[in-house]
Amino acid sequence: MLSTPEVGAECFSETHWKSLRYFNLYRFAVASLLFFSALLYPSALLVLTPQQGLLHLLLASAYLVSTALTVILAYRHRQHASMQLTASVMVDVVVVTWLIHVGGGLGSGLGSMLLVTLAGAGLVGQGRLVLFYAAMATLAVLFEQSYRATLHNDFDAAGFFHTGIFCAGFFAVAVSARLLARRVITNEVLARQRGVDLNNQTVISQRVIEEMQDGVLVLSRTGQVRQSNPRARQLLALHGGSEVSECSTELMQGFVDWCRDPGDEDALVSVPASGMQLRARFVGTASTENDVLVFLEDIGRLQEQARQIKLAALGRLTANIAHEIRNPLSAISHAGELLREERRGELYERLLRIVLDNTQRLERIVNDILELGRRDRSYRERIDLREVLPSFIEEYRVKENLPAEVVGLEISGVATLCFDRSHFHRVLWNLMGNALRHSQRAANSICLLVCDAPADGQLELHVIDDGQGVDDTCREQIFEPFFTTHHRGTGLGLYIARELCEANGAQLELQKSGPGADFCLLGRSVGC
Repeated sequence: MLSTPEVGAECFSETHWKSLRYFNLYRFAVASLLFFSALLYPSALLVLTPQQGLLHLLLASAYLVSTALTVILAYRHRQHASMQLTASVMVDVVVVTWLIHVGGGLGSGLGSMLLVTLAGAGLVGQGRLVLFYAAMATLAVLFEQSYRATLHNDFDAAGFFHTGIFCAGFFAVAVSARLLARRVITNEVLARQRGVDLNNQTVISQRVIEEMQDGVLVLSRTGQVRQSNPRARQLLALHGGSEVSECSTELMQGFVDWCRDPGDEDALVSVPASGMQLRARFVGTASTENDVLVFLEDIGRLQEQARQIKLAALGRLTANIAHEIRNPLSAISHAGELLREERRGELYERLLRIVLDNTQRLERIVNDILELGRRDRSYRERIDLREVLPSFIEEYRVKENLPAEVVGLEISGVATLCFDRSHFHRVLWNLMGNALRHSQRAANSICLLVCDAPADGQLELHVIDDGQGVDDTCREQIFEPFFTTHHRGTGLGLYIARELCEANGAQLELQKSGPGADFCLLGRSVGC
């Protein structure tokens, strides 16, 4: 029977009300015993005479009714708990004091009923009320002893001493019960707080595991999947109740090897269902079932992260170098133009042309690198491709001196793209230059195809040529900086195009379709 008082208000916890109901049920049981003893046999307790039976029955009936009312109030009327408890204790003090009186005093042993009542009140009650209950019980017992001595004209000092010792026990029981209740309350509050903290920690840990980019599995020693996060289910194409062996035999073999000889070595496994290469790390747990934690990392994602880090570092380095090269390069170019005005023979002219051509090539590289450094300064807007693409094709055709039939255009769907206009011009110029370099320059050798993407709010822009296509060995390197298969190329065109696309929330990929190359720009058509 516990209580949880709150400062400044009588606000009892559910545990307190439950304790109060148990206390009242105990009192109801005692009242029922007294009532049936008085009803069936007035002297059943061997302390009452038959002449006192009627009075005993009346008092027992009143006590039974009062305890029944307190039980009902504790269940139905959850207010004024201290008042309910005080009334219950006062009724018990009166009834037990009367029983002590008719039983011949404290020597009858009925005084112990008050000890039980005070102990229960000490566990349930609040603060100084416990001392009040003990004081009321003490006054009642002393009054009964004094009344008995006056009635019989027998002032027995030993009897009063015995009564005083018994009353001191009231206070000891009440205070001890209260101190015990406070300790239990403190432990209960601490346990409840630790339970809340543990639950919060569990929720947070579960959330962290669910949001991890790595897969997490909990396996039994037989290879049964007990738990898994969404990433693990995605990597393994896992379904509920599956076993590891059903997803990847290599992973199962790695798990068996680790169980046979636990170590720190990772296992490289493949998943046929998803076609992914994974790195698996096994960690033992301290669970009773000896479950095993398995951490799964996507090798492709790790390689992509490494590539992005390398490219970012390379971009910063080359941008700094470009700034340093630009001024002396301009001086060389200017000096070459001055030397061109002098006529000193064919060999001189040929060497000078080589110098100027390579100077221009270096200048293009520097400009490309500096343009890449401005990729983050994008101002997206909705571009109507039905208006922009025809004018762009005309501009490019005039610049490269191409016949009108070389470049074809097909547009369907929404045909609006959220993109920075200058970035889009640069991306398309690089893609067209790459397509022209590898095309046959015949009718429709280059085709621009615009259509809606399968996902809502997106479109696809394809730049397709009729060349030899991209060799499978070069597909992984095609977007890397300074990689080129053309002797006059800088190796930055496709790299810059992809970087500018990513800066605008778009993707640029090389499609595996057709004999030629098909570069697809996947961007948003809404939400600029």
